[in-house]
Amino acid sequence: MRKPLKYTFKLLAAGLFFCSGPLAAQTDVVALTKQLNLLLGDAMFFSDRYVTPATDAAVYQASSGWITSPKKVALWDVQFGLHANVFMTPHKDLSFLLSNSDLKFFKIQNASSAQIPTALGNKSQVLLTGELQGEPVNIKTPQGMDMEVVSYPYLQASVGLPFGTELVVKYSTKVKLKKSEYQVFGVGLKYNFSQYFKTLREQKINLAVLAGYGREDVTFDFLNIQTAFGSLGINNITGSVDTYQYQLSASQEFGKVEFLASFITNVSNVSYKVSGSRGSVEDIVPLQQILNQKLHDIYKTRTNYIGEVGTNYTFGDFGIQGIVAFGKFVNANVSLHYFIK
Repeated sequence: MRKPLKYTFKLLAAGLFFCSGPLAAQTDVVALTKQLNLLLGDAMFFSDRYVTPATDAAVYQASSGWITSPKKVALWDVQFGLHANVFMTPHKDLSFLLSNSDLKFFKIQNASSAQIPTALGNKSQVLLTGELQGEPVNIKTPQGMDMEVVSYPYLQASVGLPFGTELVVKYSTKVKLKKSEYQVFGVGLKYNFSQYFKTLREQKINLAVLAGYGREDVTFDFLNIQTAFGSLGINNITGSVDTYQYQLSASQEFGKVEFLASFITNVSNVSYKVSGSRGSVEDIVPLQQILNQKLHDIYKTRTNYIGEVGTNYTFGDFGIQGIVAFGKFVNANVSLHYFIK
Protein backbone atom coordinates (compact mmCIF):
# COMPACT_ATOMS: atom_id res chain seq x y z
CA MET A 1 0.00 0.00 0.00
CA ARG A 2 1.35 3.43 -0.86
CA LYS A 3 2.15 5.52 2.19
CA PRO A 4 0.79 9.08 2.43
CA LEU A 5 3.17 11.75 1.14
CA LYS A 6 3.97 13.15 4.58
CA TYR A 7 5.34 9.75 5.67
CA THR A 8 7.26 9.45 2.41
CA PHE A 9 8.83 12.81 3.21
CA LYS A 10 10.00 11.62 6.62
CA LEU A 11 11.50 8.49 5.13
CA LEU A 12 13.31 10.51 2.49
CA ALA A 13 14.80 12.82 5.07
CA ALA A 14 15.84 9.90 7.29
CA GLY A 15 17.43 8.19 4.32
CA LEU A 16 20.02 10.94 4.11
CA PHE A 17 21.45 9.85 7.44
CA PHE A 18 21.28 6.07 7.22
CA CYS A 19 22.94 3.59 4.93
CA SER A 20 19.75 1.97 3.68
CA GLY A 21 18.95 3.39 0.22
CA PRO A 22 20.92 6.68 0.48
CA LEU A 23 21.07 7.23 -3.28
CA ALA A 24 17.35 6.78 -3.83
CA ALA A 25 16.48 9.05 -0.90
CA GLN A 26 18.88 11.71 -2.06
CA THR A 27 17.49 11.52 -5.61
CA ASP A 28 13.94 12.01 -4.34
CA VAL A 29 14.97 14.94 -2.17
CA VAL A 30 16.76 16.52 -5.13
CA ALA A 31 13.65 16.04 -7.30
CA LEU A 32 11.46 17.54 -4.58
CA THR A 33 13.79 20.52 -4.22
CA LYS A 34 13.69 21.09 -7.98
CA GLN A 35 9.88 21.06 -7.98
CA LEU A 36 9.77 23.45 -5.06
CA ASN A 37 12.13 25.82 -6.85
CA LEU A 38 9.77 25.86 -9.83
CA LEU A 39 6.90 26.60 -7.45
CA LEU A 40 8.86 29.45 -5.88
CA GLY A 41 9.54 30.88 -9.33
CA ASP A 42 5.80 31.00 -10.00
CA ALA A 43 5.20 32.60 -6.61
CA MET A 44 7.80 35.31 -7.32
CA PHE A 45 6.31 36.07 -10.75
CA PHE A 46 2.84 36.23 -9.23
CA SER A 47 4.05 38.44 -6.35
CA ASP A 48 5.31 41.12 -8.71
CA ARG A 49 2.17 41.26 -10.85
CA TYR A 50 -0.24 41.01 -7.92
CA VAL A 51 1.10 43.56 -5.42
CA THR A 52 2.84 46.20 -7.63
CA PRO A 53 -0.34 48.28 -8.26
CA ALA A 54 -0.84 48.53 -4.50
CA THR A 55 2.70 49.78 -3.92
CA ASP A 56 2.23 52.29 -6.76
CA ALA A 57 -0.78 53.58 -4.84
CA ALA A 58 1.26 53.70 -1.63
CA VAL A 59 3.90 55.91 -3.30
CA TYR A 60 1.30 58.55 -4.16
CA GLN A 61 -0.46 58.27 -0.84
CA ALA A 62 2.85 58.73 0.98
CA SER A 63 3.46 61.93 -1.02
CA SER A 64 0.27 63.84 -0.30
CA GLY A 65 -0.60 66.35 2.37
CA TRP A 66 2.83 66.97 3.87
CA ILE A 67 2.53 70.77 3.69
CA THR A 68 -0.63 72.19 5.20
CA SER A 69 0.53 75.69 4.30
CA PRO A 70 3.88 77.04 3.08
CA LYS A 71 3.53 80.16 5.23
CA LYS A 72 5.84 80.69 8.18
CA VAL A 73 4.70 79.16 11.45
CA ALA A 74 5.34 81.01 14.71
CA LEU A 75 7.83 79.45 17.12
CA TRP A 76 6.34 76.51 19.07
CA ASP A 77 2.92 76.80 17.41
CA VAL A 78 1.44 73.31 17.23
CA GLN A 79 -0.94 71.80 14.71
CA PHE A 80 -2.81 68.47 14.78
CA GLY A 81 -4.52 67.04 11.72
CA LEU A 82 -6.73 64.09 10.86
CA HIS A 83 -6.08 63.14 7.22
CA ALA A 84 -7.71 60.76 4.76
CA ASN A 85 -6.00 59.63 1.56
CA VAL A 86 -8.20 58.71 -1.40
CA PHE A 87 -6.43 56.96 -4.29
CA MET A 88 -8.21 56.42 -7.62
CA THR A 89 -7.02 53.11 -9.09
CA PRO A 90 -6.67 53.10 -12.89
CA HIS A 91 -8.70 50.31 -14.51
CA LYS A 92 -5.57 48.86 -16.13
CA ASP A 93 -4.16 48.20 -12.64
CA LEU A 94 -7.15 46.20 -11.41
CA SER A 95 -6.16 42.97 -13.18
CA PHE A 96 -3.41 41.35 -15.24
CA LEU A 97 -3.30 38.61 -17.88
CA LEU A 98 -1.80 35.34 -16.65
CA SER A 99 -0.85 32.66 -19.20
CA ASN A 100 0.35 29.11 -18.73
CA SER A 101 3.54 30.15 -20.51
CA ASP A 102 4.27 32.46 -17.54
CA LEU A 103 4.22 29.52 -15.12
CA LYS A 104 6.69 26.67 -14.52
CA PHE A 105 4.97 24.64 -11.80
CA PHE A 106 1.28 25.54 -11.95
CA LYS A 107 -1.20 25.49 -14.82
CA ILE A 108 -4.49 27.32 -15.13
CA GLN A 109 -7.31 24.81 -14.86
CA ASN A 110 -9.19 24.32 -18.14
CA ALA A 111 -7.66 27.40 -19.78
CA SER A 112 -4.45 28.64 -21.35
CA SER A 113 -4.80 32.17 -19.91
CA ALA A 114 -7.01 34.16 -17.56
CA GLN A 115 -7.49 37.67 -16.20
CA ILE A 116 -6.32 37.71 -12.58
CA PRO A 117 -7.24 40.48 -10.12
CA THR A 118 -4.38 42.45 -8.61
CA ALA A 119 -4.33 43.34 -4.91
CA LEU A 120 -6.62 46.26 -5.77
CA GLY A 121 -8.87 44.26 -8.11
CA ASN A 122 -12.08 42.34 -7.63
CA LYS A 123 -12.80 39.11 -5.76
CA SER A 124 -12.81 36.71 -8.71
CA GLN A 125 -10.54 33.67 -8.40
CA VAL A 126 -8.92 31.22 -10.79
CA LEU A 127 -7.85 27.68 -9.88
CA LEU A 128 -4.18 26.81 -10.43
CA THR A 129 -3.12 23.16 -10.40
CA GLY A 130 0.24 21.47 -9.99
CA GLU A 131 1.79 18.24 -8.77
CA LEU A 132 4.33 17.77 -5.98
CA GLN A 133 5.91 14.31 -5.64
CA GLY A 134 2.90 12.78 -7.40
CA GLU A 135 0.40 14.53 -5.14
CA PRO A 136 -1.93 17.26 -6.52
CA VAL A 137 -1.43 20.84 -5.33
CA ASN A 138 -4.40 23.11 -6.06
CA ILE A 139 -4.71 26.77 -5.10
CA LYS A 140 -7.08 29.59 -5.85
CA THR A 141 -5.53 32.90 -6.84
CA PRO A 142 -5.89 35.51 -4.08
CA GLN A 143 -8.82 37.87 -4.15
CA GLY A 144 -8.30 41.58 -4.53
CA MET A 145 -9.57 44.29 -2.20
CA ASP A 146 -12.33 45.10 -4.72
CA MET A 147 -11.68 48.81 -4.18
CA GLU A 148 -11.33 51.06 -7.21
CA VAL A 149 -10.97 53.87 -4.68
CA VAL A 150 -8.52 53.10 -1.85
CA SER A 151 -8.80 55.30 1.22
CA TYR A 152 -7.42 55.23 4.75
CA PRO A 153 -6.96 57.70 7.63
CA TYR A 154 -3.82 58.82 9.43
CA LEU A 155 -2.76 61.47 11.96
CA GLN A 156 -0.35 64.31 11.32
CA ALA A 157 1.18 66.84 13.70
CA SER A 158 3.63 69.71 13.35
CA VAL A 159 5.43 72.23 15.52
CA GLY A 160 7.05 75.55 14.65
CA LEU A 161 10.83 75.68 15.16
CA PRO A 162 13.36 78.53 15.00
CA PHE A 163 14.30 80.27 11.73
CA GLY A 164 10.99 79.59 9.98
CA THR A 165 11.29 75.82 10.08
CA GLU A 166 8.54 73.37 10.97
CA LEU A 167 8.78 69.73 12.05
CA VAL A 168 6.09 67.50 10.53
CA VAL A 169 5.23 63.96 11.67
CA LYS A 170 2.59 61.60 10.27
CA TYR A 171 1.52 58.24 11.68
CA SER A 172 -1.18 55.60 11.65
CA THR A 173 -1.56 52.30 13.41
CA LYS A 174 -2.33 49.29 11.21
CA VAL A 175 -5.57 50.11 9.41
CA LYS A 176 -7.60 47.05 8.42
CA LEU A 177 -9.10 47.31 4.94
CA LYS A 178 -10.67 44.58 2.83
CA LYS A 179 -8.21 41.65 2.94
CA SER A 180 -5.35 44.04 3.66
CA GLU A 181 -3.64 46.22 6.24
CA TYR A 182 -2.08 49.65 5.80
CA GLN A 183 0.35 51.42 8.09
CA VAL A 184 2.15 54.73 7.55
CA PHE A 185 4.90 56.69 9.29
CA GLY A 186 6.72 59.83 8.17
CA VAL A 187 8.84 62.74 9.37
CA GLY A 188 9.77 65.91 7.49
CA LEU A 189 11.19 69.39 7.87
CA LYS A 190 9.64 72.43 6.17
CA TYR A 191 11.46 75.73 5.69
CA ASN A 192 9.76 79.01 4.73
CA PHE A 193 11.97 81.32 2.65
CA SER A 194 9.46 83.98 1.59
CA GLN A 195 10.03 85.49 5.05
CA TYR A 196 13.07 87.22 3.57
CA PHE A 197 11.09 89.08 0.88
CA LYS A 198 9.05 92.03 2.12
CA THR A 199 7.06 92.34 -1.11
CA LEU A 200 5.93 88.71 -0.89
CA ARG A 201 4.93 89.11 2.76
CA GLU A 202 2.87 92.21 1.95
CA GLN A 203 1.10 90.39 -0.87
CA LYS A 204 0.39 87.34 1.31
CA ILE A 205 2.46 85.09 -0.94
CA ASN A 206 4.22 82.22 0.81
CA LEU A 207 7.08 80.04 -0.41
CA ALA A 208 8.54 76.99 1.32
CA VAL A 209 10.55 73.84 0.73
CA LEU A 210 10.26 70.50 2.49
CA ALA A 211 12.39 67.39 2.79
CA GLY A 212 10.74 64.32 4.25
CA TYR A 213 10.92 60.57 4.72
CA GLY A 214 7.86 58.35 4.73
CA ARG A 215 7.23 54.62 5.03
CA GLU A 216 4.09 52.73 4.11
CA ASP A 217 3.52 49.03 4.66
CA VAL A 218 0.67 47.30 2.82
CA THR A 219 -0.10 43.66 3.67
CA PHE A 220 -2.41 41.39 1.67
CA ASP A 221 -3.69 37.82 1.84
CA PHE A 222 -1.60 35.89 -0.68
CA LEU A 223 -1.09 32.26 -1.75
CA ASN A 224 -2.44 29.76 0.77
CA ILE A 225 -0.72 26.68 -0.64
CA GLN A 226 -1.50 23.53 1.32
CA THR A 227 0.48 20.34 0.64
CA ALA A 228 1.04 17.03 2.41
CA PHE A 229 3.98 18.83 4.05
CA GLY A 230 1.67 21.53 5.41
CA SER A 231 1.51 25.19 4.43
CA LEU A 232 4.34 26.66 2.36
CA GLY A 233 4.41 29.82 4.50
CA ILE A 234 3.42 32.40 1.87
CA ASN A 235 -0.09 33.16 3.10
CA ASN A 236 0.61 36.90 3.28
CA ILE A 237 2.67 39.36 1.29
CA THR A 238 3.81 42.80 2.47
CA GLY A 239 4.93 45.60 0.21
CA SER A 240 7.04 48.23 1.98
CA VAL A 241 7.61 51.65 0.42
CA ASP A 242 10.38 53.90 1.75
CA THR A 243 9.97 57.34 0.19
CA TYR A 244 12.34 60.31 0.27
CA GLN A 245 10.47 63.45 -0.71
CA TYR A 246 11.55 66.94 -1.79
CA GLN A 247 8.86 69.56 -2.25
CA LEU A 248 8.60 73.18 -3.36
CA SER A 249 5.33 74.86 -2.37
CA ALA A 250 3.73 78.27 -2.95
CA SER A 251 0.47 79.79 -1.75
CA GLN A 252 -1.63 82.93 -1.98
CA GLU A 253 -3.85 84.00 0.92
CA PHE A 254 -7.21 85.73 0.51
CA GLY A 255 -8.54 86.32 4.00
CA LYS A 256 -9.49 82.95 5.50
CA VAL A 257 -8.91 81.12 2.21
CA GLU A 258 -5.51 80.02 0.93
CA PHE A 259 -4.73 78.48 -2.45
CA LEU A 260 -1.55 76.45 -2.74
CA ALA A 261 0.41 74.57 -5.38
CA SER A 262 3.44 72.31 -5.06
CA PHE A 263 5.95 70.44 -7.17
CA ILE A 264 7.17 67.18 -5.66
CA THR A 265 10.08 64.94 -6.49
CA ASN A 266 10.32 61.71 -4.59
CA VAL A 267 12.45 58.58 -4.71
CA SER A 268 10.76 55.40 -3.46
CA ASN A 269 12.38 52.09 -2.63
CA VAL A 270 9.85 49.26 -2.87
CA SER A 271 10.50 45.89 -1.22
CA TYR A 272 8.45 42.74 -0.66
CA LYS A 273 8.24 40.04 2.00
CA VAL A 274 6.07 36.94 2.38
CA SER A 275 4.98 35.48 5.71
CA GLY A 276 2.74 32.80 7.16
CA SER A 277 2.80 29.54 9.08
CA ARG A 278 5.35 27.04 7.77
CA GLY A 279 5.02 23.30 7.30
CA SER A 280 7.43 20.39 7.70
CA VAL A 281 8.83 20.97 4.21
CA GLU A 282 10.95 23.67 5.87
CA ASP A 283 13.03 20.82 7.32
CA ILE A 284 14.37 20.17 3.81
CA VAL A 285 13.98 23.50 1.99
CA PRO A 286 13.53 26.84 3.85
CA LEU A 287 10.93 27.99 1.32
CA GLN A 288 9.90 31.21 3.01
CA GLN A 289 13.49 32.36 3.46
CA ILE A 290 14.42 31.44 -0.14
CA LEU A 291 11.41 33.24 -1.62
CA ASN A 292 12.10 36.34 0.43
CA GLN A 293 15.67 36.30 -0.89
CA LYS A 294 14.41 35.83 -4.45
CA LEU A 295 12.01 38.76 -4.00
CA HIS A 296 15.09 40.99 -3.78
CA ASP A 297 15.27 40.58 -7.56
CA ILE A 298 12.00 42.48 -8.02
CA TYR A 299 12.73 45.27 -5.55
CA LYS A 300 12.18 48.57 -7.30
CA THR A 301 13.43 52.13 -7.00
CA ARG A 302 11.07 54.67 -8.52
CA THR A 303 11.49 58.39 -9.08
CA ASN A 304 8.22 60.31 -9.39
CA TYR A 305 7.45 63.89 -10.34
CA ILE A 306 4.14 64.95 -8.88
CA GLY A 307 2.06 68.11 -9.01
CA GLU A 308 -0.17 69.08 -6.13
CA VAL A 309 -2.89 71.73 -5.80
CA GLY A 310 -5.11 72.48 -2.85
CA THR A 311 -7.19 74.90 -0.81
CA ASN A 312 -7.24 75.77 2.89
CA TYR A 313 -10.09 77.36 4.80
CA THR A 314 -9.44 78.54 8.36
CA PHE A 315 -12.10 79.29 10.98
CA GLY A 316 -11.04 80.08 14.52
CA ASP A 317 -8.63 77.42 15.79
CA PHE A 318 -9.62 74.99 13.04
CA GLY A 319 -8.88 74.54 9.38
CA ILE A 320 -10.02 72.35 6.50
CA GLN A 321 -7.78 71.37 3.62
CA GLY A 322 -8.39 69.58 0.34
CA ILE A 323 -5.48 68.52 -1.91
CA VAL A 324 -5.17 66.66 -5.20
CA ALA A 325 -1.83 65.14 -6.26
CA PHE A 326 -1.47 64.19 -9.90
CA GLY A 327 1.09 62.68 -12.24
CA LYS A 328 1.07 59.06 -13.34
CA PHE A 329 -1.81 58.56 -10.87
CA VAL A 330 -4.25 60.73 -8.93
CA ASN A 331 -4.55 60.88 -5.14
CA ALA A 332 -6.76 63.16 -3.06
CA ASN A 333 -6.10 64.15 0.54
CA VAL A 334 -8.71 65.70 2.83
CA SER A 335 -7.89 66.88 6.35
CA LEU A 336 -9.23 68.66 9.41
CA HIS A 337 -6.74 70.66 11.50
CA TYR A 338 -6.61 72.08 15.01
CA PHE A 339 -4.16 74.89 15.80
CA ILE A 340 -2.59 75.65 19.18
CA LYS A 341 -0.91 79.05 19.29
